Amino acid sequence: MIPYSCQSINDSDIQAVTEALQSTHLTQGSAVEEFERAICSYIGCKYAITFNSATSALQAAYEVSGLQKGDEVITPPISFVATANMLVATGAKPIWCDVKLDGNIDEKRVEALITEQTKAIVPVDFSGNPAAIHTLRKIATKHNLLLIEDAAHAFGSMLDGEKIGTLSDMTIFSFHAIKPLTTGEGGCVVTDDAEFAEKLRLFRSHGIVKKKLWNSDMVSLGYNYRLTDFAAALGSSQLKRLEEFIEKRDTIASYYNERFANHKLFTTLKLSKDVRSSHHLYPILLNPSLHCVKEEIFTKLLERGIGVQVHYKPIYQNSYYIGLFGQKRLEVSEDFYRSEISIPCQQNMSLEDAAFVADSLLAILEEYKHRGCSF
Repeated sequence: MIPYSCQSINDSDIQAVTEALQSTHLTQGSAVEEFERAICSYIGCKYAITFNSATSALQAAYEVSGLQKGDEVITPPISFVATANMLVATGAKPIWCDVKLDGNIDEKRVEALITEQTKAIVPVDFSGNPAAIHTLRKIATKHNLLLIEDAAHAFGSMLDGEKIGTLSDMTIFSFHAIKPLTTGEGGCVVTDDAEFAEKLRLFRSHGIVKKKLWNSDMVSLGYNYRLTDFAAALGSSQLKRLEEFIEKRDTIASYYNERFANHKLFTTLKLSKDVRSSHHLYPILLNPSLHCVKEEIFTKLLERGIGVQVHYKPIYQNSYYIGLFGQKRLEVSEDFYRSEISIPCQQNMSLEDAAFVADSLLAILEEYKHRGCSF
């Protein structure tokens, strides 16, 4: 099976983890601070605060931003549920903004959704392709809103030559195993705001400040969301190869782009020239004539040993959200979900693997081009 995304672990990674496991501290040692410094150096930000998952990092970012019950946050429904779940956990209400055909929030629809209760905008950099952050930054500034970027897919992505992580008030990254850089589980928040950084550190470690000798003081509510030292050691080792990983993913994506150009049965995401994507995902969008046979196409790809996935069912379609906020429907988000399939694009693949995926996909779609859906 060729997975749609997976980790790449080498001897250097294993050695780094082994050394951390043989050290005096498995947690709360120096490896986490070293990893955070390396992230800051790579991104070009002032502060990086690591967590045991991107979900924890999202919760921390929302909490330290002061979100409260009744506050509204504008965010797209095309994302993993954690983006919205952690908003709901703070008592805030997600206000769904429709997406564009690339899966990213439609920045032209945001301003119409702003009310007196709006406190933040939370865009998602779908597949590693940055959202229109400069435009969203202007909207947020105009209305005195926070811009909190869910960049779980986008570590290493760039916009206008600037790394993602330098453009929003806080940016959240994921280091889950299927991301280009992994710590197993894990995530982080990066920011240039010293006050946010201090609050984030407190939140991830019980809200406790150490004073003198044994004395400490819990000054705010917090949790144990710390990253372990051996996970951080893996992250530091992985970071040394991240550019190599992204280059390999870009090679695979470029090959697909050439093979799939102007295909009549599906489209691919078109990246603007000012963007570098981490290519966490390579989505294809089936034409409406194939929506009714999407499950069959998905199954046939799996049968050929090609790991595929769908990203994502709109969050508001989940039973929990229907129960909480009622039925909702956004036209482009619905169409995107019916169309999207993510095919393999990761650093362990060869061009021969990519050719096999492309050949298989095209052959399977050929089987269905005359069947289609009746409207």
